[in-house]
Amino acid sequence: VLGVICSFYDSFFEAEKKIADYIMEHKAQAVDMTVGELARASGTSDATVSRFCRRCGFKGFQSLKLALAREVLREEQDSRKVTNDIDRENLSQSLNNILANKVAELTETVRMMDIHSLEEILKKLEKARMVQLAAVGNTIPVALDGAFKFNQLGIPSVAGDIWETQAAYTFNLGPEDVVLLISNSGFSRRLNTLAQGAKENGSTLVLITNNPDSPLASICDHKIITATREKLLTEEFWFSRVTATAVIEILYLLLRAGKKDAMEHIRRHEEAISSDKNEI
Repeated sequence: VLGVICSFYDSFFEAEKKIADYIMEHKAQAVDMTVGELARASGTSDATVSRFCRRCGFKGFQSLKLALAREVLREEQDSRKVTNDIDRENLSQSLNNILANKVAELTETVRMMDIHSLEEILKKLEKARMVQLAAVGNTIPVALDGAFKFNQLGIPSVAGDIWETQAAYTFNLGPEDVVLLISNSGFSRRLNTLAQGAKENGSTLVLITNNPDSPLASICDHKIITATREKLLTEEFWFSRVTATAVIEILYLLLRAGKKDAMEHIRRHEEAISSDKNEI
């Protein structure tokens, strides 16, 4: 439940965000509440609570409560007491808290993957004449890492840290190419411009995002939804690069396993850089 709430948080209406905030801060209490009690506690209405549950992918409030109760029970049974606090005065507990939330992010990200869609994405990447990984802001390193990994496998790939250069490159792509966009919110105006250009040229669009209901998500042919729990650890809603990087790693490993000549490309690459690793 918490993973879904964090993933969809940006797409919630303000009233729905009040419910999300309350559940994240009082998950154990929310398990024992009625719809009306949660509505009053979060300063919303019964109808908003019901709509919120459906927006999160649950049939209703009872369905959400059952899932939340299982999460709370698992945490209570864990020998390590986990909270959402990060305190420099208690590094040991803080490390446990960070680890637990990051493991939950990765677990939820994998759980939300659509196997059929994932296989289609892998096929498109394998057959692509060129793959462009596009990002802005703090996800640029993820795009650069992805381009490096795909090139190792023999899949021609590019990524850049200047948006204007990325856009100029995109406009030269065609139907045989894939553009893989990385955006937390899916509301990036610059990436939207880039995606529209790629769409006009007939390129396949793949999106890695926290928000499946964003403008970018509506344009792209395929989506991989990532989970984030950063809001549980910080006061604000930040994008966790851990899950986006994990998705790139998953794609790399699956492509490596399925692409017949992948190991030969990796061997040539390793031989080319081996002299640089020799001791001086």
